[in-house]
Amino acid sequence: MELAPEEENLGDELQQAADDSRVFETEVVECTAQKTVLIVYAHQSLGSFNDAVRDVTTKELSKQGYRVIVSDLYAMNFKANSTKSDIIGDLKNSKLFQYGEETMHAWTEGRLSDDIVAEQRKVEEAELIIFQFPLYWFSVPAIMKGWMDRVLSQGFAFSLEKMYNNGIFKDKKAMLSFTTGATQSMFRPDGINGDINVALWPLQNGTLHFCGFQVLAPQIFWSPAHCPAGVRTAMLKEWHARLRGLLDEKCLTFAPCEWFDLSFEKGFLLQPKVKEEQESNAYGITTGHHLGKLLPPDNQTKVQLTDEELVSTCLRTQMAVTTNKM
Repeated sequence: MELAPEEENLGDELQQAADDSRVFETEVVECTAQKTVLIVYAHQSLGSFNDAVRDVTTKELSKQGYRVIVSDLYAMNFKANSTKSDIIGDLKNSKLFQYGEETMHAWTEGRLSDDIVAEQRKVEEAELIIFQFPLYWFSVPAIMKGWMDRVLSQGFAFSLEKMYNNGIFKDKKAMLSFTTGATQSMFRPDGINGDINVALWPLQNGTLHFCGFQVLAPQIFWSPAHCPAGVRTAMLKEWHARLRGLLDEKCLTFAPCEWFDLSFEKGFLLQPKVKEEQESNAYGITTGHHLGKLLPPDNQTKVQLTDEELVSTCLRTQMAVTTNKM
């Protein structure tokens, strides 16, 4: 299982791997209006692989001219549990405490606790949010789940009228960057843990995309605690290289709200005409909207190419093969 921290404290060996990853030098990009990246970070130990990843991310994006803010949840002793103390002043309904309703009213009236407000301001400022963590029980650590529960409150982050591709944060990007204890093969569709795309659906669709975020493909560091130092160094270098063009990447695809009947009377179900259009497809629409068909491969881990891009890729491959034969 994925409960235990996904990497031991790797000490000097890991620090050397992190140092080796910073062989690239980039100049700071001068910006007329500096853009902000927020890293929500959840790991207890200095010297961990997650710490090395955070360090690479912070330094590379800073060199590119971004203002990088880090919410180090364990260092902040961030409160994970959602309680009445998150609301300043009287409750709207003191007889039956309903956290979502009360925090929505408190947000509207400026009565949320200071720690929540501080994090919400960071979210408002950020163009991109990176969640950096070790995978616990196929999900985020409890302290990060608490951040999501408390900071992404109703009204501030979502409403019934503003969700998914029409969501409040539709002009922002977000992504998961995490380490695993298991190997990559264990998270294949035929692996013992099952398809990683299924495990990622609740977080990427049910939390990030639900709030409107455009979701970048996750950065997954497979089992670093069980890899040689050279492999960990290669992982960090690969991430460093990706960071150079991260903000320009295309995002994962999700089913748009416009495909559904958005009413309680019609059950928020996929429109009949959309179902009909999808009948001839061998795969479902997304990992979650599979329609009883095969899951679309890598729907939650890789950007899906359009038909035009697929044709272009095939043509480039054919040209490369032809050139090599000449």
